[in-house]
Amino acid sequence: MRTNRLVAAVLVVLGVTASSAMAEDISGTYDVKFEEMSTNCNPPPVAYTRGSLKIDVAKSSLRVNIDTIPQMAGIPAKSGKINAKTIKKAATTVQGLDGKYGVSGRVDDNGVLQLVLVAEYTRHEDGKPYCTQSWNVSGVRGSAPAQTKPADKAKPKSMFDFMPALPE
Repeated sequence: MRTNRLVAAVLVVLGVTASSAMAEDISGTYDVKFEEMSTNCNPPPVAYTRGSLKIDVAKSSLRVNIDTIPQMAGIPAKSGKINAKTIKKAATTVQGLDGKYGVSGRVDDNGVLQLVLVAEYTRHEDGKPYCTQSWNVSGVRGSAPAQTKPADKAKPKSMFDFMPALPE
């Protein structure tokens, strides 16, 4: 009985370690393409074509950054799944509109990203809903996050480095 508890505890620890390691694999900067899926806006307030998307994973925090959109936050999940949203409404690049944003999708083992981005716009002056836009976002990892390296030790300088050059 005691052995079963020990084995169960070890499996839980390994599972948590594996899931956090799996979640860290999605970190990086992705070169992405946006394809508008649907809108009920007339005219659509925002048009995205290409850009970059950055994903940061730290312990129990997932952050997704896209230019011109406030940072979206969520909780890392297993197997590359992503689900993040903005905490509150924020001003958009369109005067008079605020927006709430969310992304959902995944990154596969090869670093290929597939997401759906949804923007819900409201009027700034009265807070009433204005319209909704959604995009398919796809791309590949352009760069992995920079690993922290120990500082290089400075090489001792030779005493000749401090001597002035002799005129010729």
